[in-house]
Amino acid sequence: MQDCEREKSVGLVETRFVEFAPPGGIALDGGAVLETVTVAYETYGTLNVSRDNAVLVCHALSGDAHVAGYNSPEDEKPGWWDNMVGPGKGIDTDKYFVVCSNILGGCKGTTGPGSTNPATGEPYGLDFPVVTVSDMVRVQRELVRHLGLESLLAVVGGSLGGMQALTWAAEYPEVCRGAVLIATTHVAGAQQIAFDAVGRTAIQADPDFLGGDYYGTPGPRRGLAIARMMAHITYLSEVSMNQKFGRTFRNAEGPAFSLNNEFNVETYLGHKGKAFVNRFDANTYLYTTRAIDYFDASEGFPSLDASLSRVRGRVLVVSFTSDWLFSPQQSREMVFSLARAGGDVSYCNIRSDYGHDAFLLEVETLSRLISGFLDGVQYPDRDCDTCHRPCSQHRENPVEGTPGVRLFDRQHRVDYDMIVDLVEPGSRVLDIGCESGQLLCQLMRKRQVRAFGIELDEEQSVRCVESGITVIQADVQKDLSGLPDGSFDYVILSMTLQVLEHPEKALKELLRVGRKCIVSFPNFGHWSVRLKTFFRGQAPVTPHLPYQWYDTPNRHVLTIQDFRVFCRDLGIRIEREICLSGDGPVRVWPNVRADEALCLLSQGR
Repeated sequence: MQDCEREKSVGLVETRFVEFAPPGGIALDGGAVLETVTVAYETYGTLNVSRDNAVLVCHALSGDAHVAGYNSPEDEKPGWWDNMVGPGKGIDTDKYFVVCSNILGGCKGTTGPGSTNPATGEPYGLDFPVVTVSDMVRVQRELVRHLGLESLLAVVGGSLGGMQALTWAAEYPEVCRGAVLIATTHVAGAQQIAFDAVGRTAIQADPDFLGGDYYGTPGPRRGLAIARMMAHITYLSEVSMNQKFGRTFRNAEGPAFSLNNEFNVETYLGHKGKAFVNRFDANTYLYTTRAIDYFDASEGFPSLDASLSRVRGRVLVVSFTSDWLFSPQQSREMVFSLARAGGDVSYCNIRSDYGHDAFLLEVETLSRLISGFLDGVQYPDRDCDTCHRPCSQHRENPVEGTPGVRLFDRQHRVDYDMIVDLVEPGSRVLDIGCESGQLLCQLMRKRQVRAFGIELDEEQSVRCVESGITVIQADVQKDLSGLPDGSFDYVILSMTLQVLEHPEKALKELLRVGRKCIVSFPNFGHWSVRLKTFFRGQAPVTPHLPYQWYDTPNRHVLTIQDFRVFCRDLGIRIEREICLSGDGPVRVWPNVRADEALCLLSQGR
């Protein structure tokens, strides 16, 4: 098994070291200056001729530069994200030149509290200056220059790594063309700071801490183990812990009525603490958690929106449903702030029971997202004709325009053709309930629009990102308030109006966000519906209303005439009404003969 995994990895890699001593040193946010800084880093893959395929991976609190592969033939475990970085993987080293470095303040080769202080010849200990996430990124910028890279295709990171990626996007927009922010936040909250404070207290209260000057001694092993044990709890979820451990005892016979570790979860945490102590420096833990506590992307700006308005590259934000350390709500705050600032941001909230650690474990879905996003940044003008992956769901039907084409053909939607004709070229378009992005794909190719989608379903959102379409996984009935007035030329609500709980509120929001709104809906007044109800006395099931009464997503039953009255009462103007059947537009008795209606709406009567 291990040989098989080795074959799938980047193979043997070498950790390299470079020393920077720029004129005036490296100034830190806290006012201190480091005259020289050593950085440990690894690279994978090959830099292309145009030097535009570099991806920087940023690690979390306990990570290091060794993200993939093996440092020696004797290594039993590969790098910490080997399941994501490598040939054919989410960050494909056959396509990209991947760089990962140990952070400033680290203990795996980059200058930190365990490094030699040139002023004393002894380890810095607590004389090492307190650093911030921006300081870490400032040192990474020196490494990027050293490698001769004028730009980065993307910066990718989870947790603390995501904070670094966000900092790259905001502070170096001329360099960072894309950013992937996974299981992270734009600001450390009180709960995060509280957990970090308890961990630091455990370390500093250990008698072997010796004021931070413990080098050459065993050090505060017990304190660091406790800090790690507590932090590890925040990386899991209640569901995952119950599934993995429950209330099981080490001794299958039951409790021993002692104060020793008896539950399996206790033993597990003890093992995690001990393993961490053997590979990590306690002072680095102090400094890194303090950098996390200080992190606030809006610091120095009147608002988060103002800060993130500096971002110019594309952004992908990924959260996990069970992550309570950096919750999906924190991710949504970043997403809608970026959207309000006019940014090109996609978002997916992956369903997972793994908690915060899901960014290391949900490999399949995360790989699809990252791979699709990186391709989209590398080839921003790609479409279905130049796509680098199968995109059959977006192909045009070869019998397009032929009479009798079904309205809801899997490959073709006649109503989509009508919508495309209604949209002005070069417009900014938002598609609500965009599914896999078929309509947006057509609009991008035929009308050269700036396309954005909102989709509640996770799988459909992932497929959009894979196809290079900007999408936010969100609920139209709850999340549109995060978008500013008039931010789109057109907002499209296709075959979704009838499933909304409050359609009147939704339409008002759509016309607030967009100058015009295009709405399509099934006509429940069609003659076949009326006849089936009249003669059978049952709720109708038709090709266009294919649900039984008990499993239908449709909350509301409306006809074309109902919608006309609805808009009149709300003060909404119907600029154009197109009624459709399987044979094309219907102009005579549409309320009886049309399967669906398509309306172009605007404010005012």
